[in-house]
Amino acid sequence: MDKEKLNSLNALNSAIIRFRGLYSSWANGQGISYHQLLVCYTIREYGFCTQKMICKSYLLPKQTINNVFIKLRKDGILISSEQMGKGREKAYVLSEKGEQLYQRIIENLDNAESAAFDMIGADKMRELKNLFAEYDRALGITLGE
Repeated sequence: MDKEKLNSLNALNSAIIRFRGLYSSWANGQGISYHQLLVCYTIREYGFCTQKMICKSYLLPKQTINNVFIKLRKDGILISSEQMGKGREKAYVLSEKGEQLYQRIIENLDNAESAAFDMIGADKMRELKNLFAEYDRALGITLGE
């Protein structure tokens, strides 16, 4: 591989790692883990979450997410939702305690993401999303997925 291409790929991978690292550091500052933040993020998007949704969306091992769910249920943050579950797949929502705890966190996250979005602008964000999706598809093809 030529040096320019290698440098571009390394810079892209480093940027992605830093991007995810920002979320992880921010979550820790809020008193939660990065994986707990992913649970909140998923509930914010869909109104509920399952372990399978999170594992599939974020490419995380089942055992890692299972441990997060066990802790959140034990702490009274997540409760099972019969309406959202499908067959044997259990769905979870925030309990009243969970909503009180995570409402502030999600509001802070919404404000930070919205401010960053506004700094970049809608056109660049749309372009960024499209470029990542295009690269994701190309990489998936070349890696045989």
